[in-house]
Amino acid sequence: MTGVNALPQNPDPVGAQNRTIGDDDAGFVASCQRGETEAFSVLVRRHQKKMLNIAYRMIGDYDEACDVVQEAFLSAYRAIGKFRGDARFSTWLCGIVLNHSRSHIKRKTARSRHEAGSLDDPVKSEGGSFLNEPRSQEESVVERLEKRERDAKVQECIGSLDGEQREVLVLRDIQGFSYEEIGMMLKLPQGTVRSRLFRTRNALKDRLLRVFGDLK
Repeated sequence: MTGVNALPQNPDPVGAQNRTIGDDDAGFVASCQRGETEAFSVLVRRHQKKMLNIAYRMIGDYDEACDVVQEAFLSAYRAIGKFRGDARFSTWLCGIVLNHSRSHIKRKTARSRHEAGSLDDPVKSEGGSFLNEPRSQEESVVERLEKRERDAKVQECIGSLDGEQREVLVLRDIQGFSYEEIGMMLKLPQGTVRSRLFRTRNALKDRLLRVFGDLK
């Protein structure tokens, strides 16, 4: 297996095309397309946290989001040969994560309609999963609990939005993708993205006001 430091830096069509749109993942993508698996490990390390955040905000359950993101990375690895650099790698990868998140939500909704009682209990992450990260020891227990409670309430508000609203909110306001990138991922005109985001922000503000009171 070729080491990361020894990854070839020779230009190629895919890498050159990616560089024209400012994609600093281009070299690793090209190496991965040549069969160098370590290059994909680098891409995973670069993007796993961001992709997990997207999945979590869409799904609302951390452990389920971990499972979804691992499935999405596996899909991306299998499809990497088809990536042609029409967008940044992170944009392409985010589209895959969104698709897996949608599918997971649909399956979960379908199960809830046929099963009595609560939804499935969260699945504990396997030890050694590439998504597991040590929790910060700098915060006190009380601070972590308060932050967790606050974050849980915000996530409940986000989760109460419909799927289309959640997608555009997470992609723009939480992850900072451009309107152009969001339009590519959601296959929507930029004007539609902007108007949907405007309505979504107002809807979320109303929900946050009900939970937290005046936000000023």
